[in-house]
Order: sequence, then C-alpha cells, then structure tokens
Amino acid sequence: MTQTIELADEITEDLHGERLDKALAIIFPDYSRSQLKSWIEKGLVTVDDTPVTVAKTPVLVGQEVTVSAEVQDDGYFQAEDIPLKVIFEDEYLMIIDKPAGLTVHPGAGCRSGTLMNGILFRYPESRKLPRAGIVHRLDKDTSGLMVVAKTIPAVHRLVKMISRHDVVREYEAVVSGHMTAGGTVDEPIGRSSQNRIMMAVKPEGLGKEAVTHYRIMEKFRAHTRLRLRLETGRTHQIRVHMAHIRHPLVGDPLYAGKRSRQISGASEEFTRYVSTFPRQALHAVILEFEHPFTGEQMSFSSEISADIAELLAVLRKDTLEHPEDIVW
Repeated sequence: MTQTIELADEITEDLHGERLDKALAIIFPDYSRSQLKSWIEKGLVTVDDTPVTVAKTPVLVGQEVTVSAEVQDDGYFQAEDIPLKVIFEDEYLMIIDKPAGLTVHPGAGCRSGTLMNGILFRYPESRKLPRAGIVHRLDKDTSGLMVVAKTIPAVHRLVKMISRHDVVREYEAVVSGHMTAGGTVDEPIGRSSQNRIMMAVKPEGLGKEAVTHYRIMEKFRAHTRLRLRLETGRTHQIRVHMAHIRHPLVGDPLYAGKRSRQISGASEEFTRYVSTFPRQALHAVILEFEHPFTGEQMSFSSEISADIAELLAVLRKDTLEHPEDIVW
C-alpha cells in the first residue's frame, strides 16, 4: 500500500545556488537524497509552481518548492491503537485534543507512536489521504486542538480555508518577562541559516509572511500569560515571534535560551520549577470555522493542560508573596 505525501517549503539564503536535490534533502530530512532525486526526475517536484525534472538545477533564495508523491507503506505508516481524545467527529472531519509529547506524524527517528498512526487505526480509510488527513500541525510538545480531514474534498477545502485565514486558531502561552500591553508581531519567518531545525525572523523578502496577535490574560512578577491569535501558520510561529520580542515561552528548548533569569527573592523551589518546565508552555485553546460542507459555524475549546495550569498556580503563589514587585 502507498501513502500520499505533500511537502512544501521555501529556499532560504543558506541554500541559494545549491542543487535542487541537495536542497530538498536538507529541507526534508525525513527522505533520502536518492528518493528525492527520483521524485524530481518523475516530475513530482515543482519550483515556483513549475515542474523541474533535473536534479542538479540550482535553486534561488525565496523560491517555493513542493513535492507531491506517494511512498510505499513499509511499516512507516502502520496503524497503531493510540488513545486519541476526539471531541467532535462527522463524516467529513474530526477535532482532536492533542496531548503534549505526541508527535503529529512519523519522521526520521520517530517511525511510530504518532498522531498519524493513531488516526490510521481509528479511521483506516485515511490511508488514502495526504498525511492521513492532517491539514495543519502542532509541535510535539504543544498541546490542544487540531482539525483532521476524513475525505479528499475535506482536505482540499480545509487547506484552502486555513490559507485564506478562515480558521480561527487561538492559543494560550506563558512567556518570560512582565508585559504591559498586548500587540501584534508582523515579521517574516524562514528557516534559520545557523540551525536547520530552528526558524527565525527574516528580512523582508527572505521569509514568509507571519502575523501573530496577542493580548494579556494575567500578569505575574516576571512572567505573563497570553492569549494569541494566528493570522498565518508558519512553523514555530508563536515561539519565534515571542522570542523575537524578548518574551520567549517558558520551557521552550529551542528559543528560550540556556540561562534562566534570576528573579529577586524567588524561592529555590520556584526557580527550579520554572527553569526546568519540561516543554514550551503553549496550548491551542480555540478552534473556530464554518463547516466546509454544511456551512454550520463550528466552535471548539480546550481547557488549559494540567501541567500549564500547575505552572500558572506556581506563578500566582510567587506573585502573591511579592506584591510590591508587581507593576500594573
């Protein structure tokens, strides 16, 4: 059996002038260079919407590359009985409340135990769909709501709705630093030239448009609880944008930096708890959209995860113990 894959990314400045097959191997490390070269020669790879069949074709910064191909199901896409919290389901789509720690789909070094494996078990027909109907991602250690398509028409309509910003996605996050007002971060994002697993804010023209709106929900001594709304859905968008404005997410292993800020008067227990929080404090709390087939207005919410709720309780306790340090 085969599995349809759809891949897309943008050529960053560090890949400018590279061969197409080499650039794709760096951008999509889950697939071998020989496999990618084969797809190029079969016309399954496009550059700026134009098929390219010569693997040594040089690529240019800013070009959009896509791969649409099928791979053999050699165990890579096995169905597994993984518990999934499905809060809504009909013949077209389902809404899943994903826990932190669950990878969305298989990749290099993670061939099983993913959300995709669980979807294939729950709904075997999803094997016929691109990425088993997964139309958007959450990072492994981000918890909360996702929509998954159950038919090819649903895949196409949901992807189009997301690209047109017709799907409302709101998140809650706990960030470092005391923020005084909400705002908007409107900064392009692209792959980091220093670290291929990271994204970064890029100069105009060298990254994809990325817009994040945020407002304050709760203030603490040296942290802030935020509600964020995405206009776009770039990889690591919230994490990158918050780090860019010097308010990285608590626990973020990539963007928060290695040093935890020392807070005056904080107990050792508080400092240890916050500095060792095991994942980025980010939860997808709201998902709203018009049903792509019935036209019904759909709205789903998810309670903040237990670990973030505990983090908030720790921050509140510290704040109450040091009221003189709060600037409202």
